[in-house]
Parts: sequence; structure tokens; C-alpha cells
Amino acid sequence: MIKKCPYNLAACLALLLSLSACNDKTEPLATTPAAQQTPDSESPRQPTLLDQNWRFMKYATTDDADDLIYDVRPEVDSFKDDKDADSKPTEAVEINTSSEVLKPWILPMANDFIRDPAKHHTRPPGSPGSDFPFVQDDFDDSQWQQVDIPHDWAIAGPFMGGDDAEVGGGMGRLPSHGVAWYRKKLTFSQDDLDKQLYLDIDAAMSYAMVWFNGHLVGGWPYGYNSWRVDLTPYAQAGDNNQLAIRVDNPPKSSRWYPGGGLYRNVWLTKTNPVHVANWGTYITTPQVSHQQAKVELEIRLKNSADTDTKIETQTDIFEINTHDDITSDVIASINTPAQTLAANSKARVNGSVTINNPKLWGPKPAQTPHRYVAVTKIKQGDKTLDQYQTHFGIRDIRLDPEKGVFVNGEHVYLQGVNQHHDLGALGAAFNVRAAQRQLGMLQELGSNAIRIAHNPPAVELLELTDKMGFLVIDEIYDSWERKKTPLDFHLIFPEWHEADLRAFIRRDRNYPSVMMWSVGNEVGEQYTGEEGAAIARELFNISKDEDPTRPVAASMNYAKPDMALPPVMDSISLNYQGEGIRNAPAYAHLQGIKTAPLYPAFHEKFPDKTIFSSENAAALSTRGEYLFPVTDGISAPVADGKGGDPLNAHVSAYELYTAPFGSSADKVLASLAKHPYVAGGFVWSGWDYLGEPTPYYSARSSYFGIIDLAGFKKDRFYLYQAAWRPDLPMAHILPHWNWPERVGEVTPVHVFTSGDEAELFLNGESLGRKTKAQYDYRLRWDDVVYQPGELKVVAYKNGQQWATDSIKTTGAASAIKLSADRAGINADGKDLTFITAKVTDSNGLTVPTAKQLIRYSLDGPGEIVATDNGDPRSMVSFKSHNRKVFNGLGLVIVKAKRDQQGRIRLTATAEGLQSSSIDIVIQ
Repeated sequence: MIKKCPYNLAACLALLLSLSACNDKTEPLATTPAAQQTPDSESPRQPTLLDQNWRFMKYATTDDADDLIYDVRPEVDSFKDDKDADSKPTEAVEINTSSEVLKPWILPMANDFIRDPAKHHTRPPGSPGSDFPFVQDDFDDSQWQQVDIPHDWAIAGPFMGGDDAEVGGGMGRLPSHGVAWYRKKLTFSQDDLDKQLYLDIDAAMSYAMVWFNGHLVGGWPYGYNSWRVDLTPYAQAGDNNQLAIRVDNPPKSSRWYPGGGLYRNVWLTKTNPVHVANWGTYITTPQVSHQQAKVELEIRLKNSADTDTKIETQTDIFEINTHDDITSDVIASINTPAQTLAANSKARVNGSVTINNPKLWGPKPAQTPHRYVAVTKIKQGDKTLDQYQTHFGIRDIRLDPEKGVFVNGEHVYLQGVNQHHDLGALGAAFNVRAAQRQLGMLQELGSNAIRIAHNPPAVELLELTDKMGFLVIDEIYDSWERKKTPLDFHLIFPEWHEADLRAFIRRDRNYPSVMMWSVGNEVGEQYTGEEGAAIARELFNISKDEDPTRPVAASMNYAKPDMALPPVMDSISLNYQGEGIRNAPAYAHLQGIKTAPLYPAFHEKFPDKTIFSSENAAALSTRGEYLFPVTDGISAPVADGKGGDPLNAHVSAYELYTAPFGSSADKVLASLAKHPYVAGGFVWSGWDYLGEPTPYYSARSSYFGIIDLAGFKKDRFYLYQAAWRPDLPMAHILPHWNWPERVGEVTPVHVFTSGDEAELFLNGESLGRKTKAQYDYRLRWDDVVYQPGELKVVAYKNGQQWATDSIKTTGAASAIKLSADRAGINADGKDLTFITAKVTDSNGLTVPTAKQLIRYSLDGPGEIVATDNGDPRSMVSFKSHNRKVFNGLGLVIVKAKRDQQGRIRLTATAEGLQSSSIDIVIQ
């Protein structure tokens, strides 16, 4: 919500430009990864998205599941999932592997990503599970559920309430644990049998194993990584090729909601025997200026044929737009000389070219994220054996320990947020439009950087950050060998960390938005001295071996300047330590890590390393819930009766309260401003997410977000917007002004504004003009006595009127008003429109305390995908068409059915309220 600015011409122009930019963000962007794109049906490389007509079955309980397990797991006697997020990780529990597990057949999948051949795994003979009914082509799966991929098996619920729930608040109270199977028939022609046939899985949660025509062909345990299995040896002509995938997601295995199943895309890729290997191109730009850029290219080649093949490569570079359309003639070419590729071998070729007057990739809003595509062809004479596309950008990123980040020679202050992988009511199943909506709102906020927390993202997310102009810290691990939850991925780290890390970097290293790798988040090895530093050093060296061009970090919430881990990394990545942890008087009584503000100490110890705040704030609030009394400080830990309401599981929206280890936005912004050598930081968190509902683990989703789970802005949104977009005229008043029970009582009023002073009026009477002091990020009128009517603020900047905001006491709820973020959607079964339901009074004002039950119905060729309202406590299924609004607002997510035309009409009704309908055009 941007407030009106009727006074200053320059200010109004800035606002109009901002509104125009926001409108542009609703245009859907194409995000098919470059390697999965082909220019035409004649291309020798044919990727096919396997997104429809899967059969799915999940065992009712883990006790009912089959015994085709990857490995045995330790017994979990007890586990408390509501401990502070910065609690010390503990050592792994020793387990003895059974000879009956399938791990020995899966580990060889890692060999392509293990540098030392002596450490490669040898596959035992045989094919375990080949006689199991679910992998047979004649098994009748007609009674299984039919699903499309991506698919999150848990998001439909039901939610699990109570203190003794099988899945507690930490993992979102949804049934993400369990064992399930996916089955699908594949069809191959006789000609296909002369090709290489690969199954590319963008991610499966977790411990996935694949059978094809009865053969165990591979798998991958880490639930966030992308991976490939070779189907070629077992394919047969016809339509009866049976694919079966087993997924096994443990309970008590995550600190947040992980989702379950094949929750990202799955592809079938057909190539000739001679082809570019998986993630087989690597493009760098070692010399960049506005006048000239050097582009270097490495190509990994694979010959799966039994004969030697003489080949050469040709790579043409073109400009592309946000829809991945080529928009230029050939800009430059890189050709490599002919060579003979031996039978059943791999090889690398390298080349480079200089591009004059390059269009540089840079983060918005100051720069433009221009992109190119490199189209690589493997040629055998006049015949093209393979064609492979790589999207990339030309940019130079430099870290300066005194000034921070420079992109293409221009200073860019990191105004970042952390983002978990779920998409709210859609769960973990990735959806491009939902992710684009999240990023668009973050740009409106003023954010220019994303830290991926704490796992590899969907590749489509990085396509979006490339196109939309975000900088990204790409993170892979939340734990190493020491555990945070009993069954998290520390169990596989010793055997899989090298393969996971190399695969992760090879997949993501061509994305220009990725500015840094993070190999760990608050890992337990911070506590283990040189032993932990040795693991950090190994991960650092692997990262540099795969990509020497980017800095490597590991985020630290405990390690101090004199400890063993900080010197290992390129930069100093601090979680909460910069502004101090439990160090202010309001936090003195708390137990846990206690740290004085450490920016100066780290800067003194490591004057050649750039410091940034990889996590900060951890502020908490429930949208629209204001609790009294209000703390007179700028930051306080939430407690029952002090910013917290344990009966209703609410945290005050005055935006002053935090997790025990956190700090308010006010304190964080001031701390960063006082230490200008810090490159900026990443707020925890941009959006609310499923799981980790500190401080009330009876809830199902977090309180940390600047934006709530449904996508409605909290008041904190405007605090950050005022700080991060100082040239945007805006002012925002809180709280709402519907307080019939507080007539005559003191009700503090706070204002966030990009101005430098403001005057507040109640029913036309001035309550005084206040000026921001240095390091202040809000204006406070803490002695306002409530009377119904109108609150109005007039903000000033440099002595001139800058922006206004007003809120009024509303009448009783009388109607529903529907509005959509997009009036038209594509008929692909994936595109979405997000429709907001507001409960209004007779004057059209949103009633900020409304909680009426709304019933939604749909006519036309569409579907209600999910509903939400942003209330962290709600245990109503996201699939329900009946949901209360929460503090005046509700959300309905709608999609069109595939290949349908016409209009969709959504209608909202409620007892005692005027109903509302809205039409959406299917394009």
C-alpha cells in the first residue's frame, strides 16, 4: 500500500513511476531452464516435461511401509521441536547399517561428482526390489490417486493439532513424513532406443529411489538437490515402459516445513550418444567493462557410444528477453577445433570470445538485468549431434571490505531478505507465478537481494531472480555432521557432501544473479574448533574447484573472531551477531547465546574480508493484532503479556517484538547504519513460511515475515520500505482505529515514513509534529488517547510536504469486495491468479477486525487451488473453500483448467454480508 502524495511534483512523479513498475510485475515470465529448451522439434536434444498423469500412493503409516529402505535410521526417543532456533546442534548418533539396505546401489550415483576416483563407489550385483509389485509393469495402480507434478503430498493436510501431534509446529503440523510411490508409463519409439534417455529430477523429498522396467536405476537421498538417472540400458520400444519412484521422508527431519514427494519438475531428456553432459557448460566473464567483455566457455562432452567420434563444437551467443526469446542476430561465436572423442569417454573443451559494448546484467532498480543465451552445437561434419542452451549474464561483482558490494563498478547496498522454499498455501510444490508474486512484492518493498534458506532452490526461482534483477546468496546446507533435528540430513552428510555440493554448484553457476555460495547455516561445527574448521575447509575447496569466480561463505551465529571457522571463508557472514544477541537490557534474563555487537571485532580481526549480515532481525508479529501495553524501547523479546498473547497465539503488530535471539527492525537498521563497512544484510524473513512458529508452537506457520503467509503486508513492510526506498513518498499509520473498548485509554500511534518529520492529527486536531533523530526509523506518539474518528499524518521531507496517510474508524461489516492481481491467466493448468477478499463497511472501508466465515464458489473451466488468510494459528485445510477472513482479509488462489477457454467467475458469500463476484479471463 503506497500512500497518496498530493503536494510535491517530484514526489508524485516518483510515486507514479513506482506504481507503473509494480503493474509490470504481474506479467508472467517464462522460466523453463535453458538446458530444457529447444528451438524446434528437429533439435537432436528433446526434453519433455513429465508433469501429467502420474499415479500416487502413500502408505497410511510408516509401519505399513515396505522395507525397500535406503538405510537404517537411529531411533528417536524424544524431541522438542520448539527449542530456540539458535540452540546448539549436537553430535550424530552412531548407527549400524544393515546388509539389507539399498544404499550400496544408490551411492554410485555420486561418482560423477567425486573428484578422487579412489573414493568412487562400486555398485553391487543384482537389482534389489525388482520383484516388488509396485515396480512391475502389470501392477494395477488404477485405484491410486492421479496427480500432476510438481506435487506436495502433505499440503492438503489435515493439520495435526495438540502438544503430542505426530508432526509439531516446527515442521508445520502437516503430514510431510511417510513413504510413498509414484508411477508413470513412458513411451519410446524404436529410434529412441539408439539415443541416451535420461530422467532428470529437479528434487524429491526425500531419499528417492527409481526403478525402471523393474530395475533399480538410481536415486538421491538429499531432498533439495537436482539429479539424473540413466534409463537407456533398460528402455524398450512401445508404451509399456514402467517408471516407479519411491520417496521416504522421515519425521523429525527438519526445522521448517519440508513438503513431501516429487515437489519440483521431472523431465525426460533424449540425446544422441554424443552430447553435452548434464549441466555441461560453464560460462565466466573474467574481464568486464561497458566497452568490452571477455566471455570464457567450458563444455563438458560425453560419448556414450561404443565407437570413437570426431566432433567439433560451435557456440553462438544471442541477446534474449524476459520471455527467453532471442532478440538479436549472433553477437559472437566460440568455435573449438575438431577432435576425436573416444568411445565411452568424457572430455572438456574450452574457448573464449570478446564482446564489444556488452549489455551488462545488474540488479534492479539501479541497473538492468540484461541476459544472453549461448547456443552450443556439437557437430560431426554437417550433422548436428547435440544442441544445448545456456542462459547467462555479463557482469562483474567485487567485494570491498570497507565499502561492500560493487556490481559493474557501482556500489550496491544489500537490502536483502531470507526466503524459505514453501509457497504458503501451495506448499513446497514449486509454481512459477507464485514465486514471481513473492519476488514482485519484495521488489516493491525495496529488496534487491535474496538469501536462499537453507537449501538449493528450484532452478526456476533462479531464472526469476536473473530476469527480475535480484542478487542471490545460494545456500546448500543447514547442517553438516552435527544434527539439529534427530533425522535431518546430517545422516547422509559424510557420504554425500562432496557430490551434493558439486552437483549444486554445477547446476547453478551460470546464473548471473548468484553472487555467492553459502555452504552452511549456523552449523554445529562452529563449536568444535579445528575439527569443524577442517570440514569447512573441505567444503570451501570443493566450491572453489567447481567455481573459483564466486566467494564462499558459511553463516555464523556462534563463532567468534578468534575461533577456528571464520578464517576459512572468503567473507564474514554473521547471523544476528552484528547487532548483538540477547545483549540489550530487555533480553538480559534470557538463556542461550549472548553476544555483544561484533561487527567491529570481526572487522578488526579480518580487515581484508567483507562482512555482511546473513540473517538479522527475527522480529515477530501477527498481521493486524495490536497488544497493550506497548514497550517503550525499540526492541524487546516477546513474552506472555509483553507483546505476546498465549491464549490466542498472537504477537503484537507494533513491530517491536522479537525472537529471544533477535532484534527489531529499528535496532538492526540502526546497527547497520552505524557500521558503514558492512555490505548490508538479509532480514529473517521476507515472507512468513510454514513451520517454525516461534514463539507459539501450537501454530502452523511462522511470525517472522515482513509479509504474511497469504501475501498480505504486515506493518513492518512499510518500516523497511521507508528505509530502503527513501525517494518513494510514503507514510503509514499503525494501529488500526477500531477500538470501542479503549475509548478514553492511551493507545499509542506509530508512523513509518520516508520523510524526515511528520505531524499527526486526530479528528482534525494536531497531536504534534515530530522529527526523526539519526538512527530512528519510526515516529511515535505514545500518549494518544483513543477517540473514534480519523487519524491523519502529514509527512515532510526537507521542509516540504511529502506524503500523507489516514485511517478511520469503520462502521459494521456489510459487504465483501473481491480483487484479483491479474484479470487474465493462461490455460496451462499452472498459471495462477491471487484474489483478495476484503470485508468492508457501507463506505467501502476494510473492517480491520473482521473475521467472518466466507464461502467461495467457482463457475467456469477453473479450479480453486487453495485459500488462506494469513493467520498462523488456522488449522483449516488450505484446500477448503470455506474460510474466515483474518482481520478483514482473505485469499483465494485460482487456476484455469488445461486447454480451456472462456471465463472463470469466483463468488464469495457470507451470512449478513453483501456477496461479491469477480471474473477472470482464460487466455
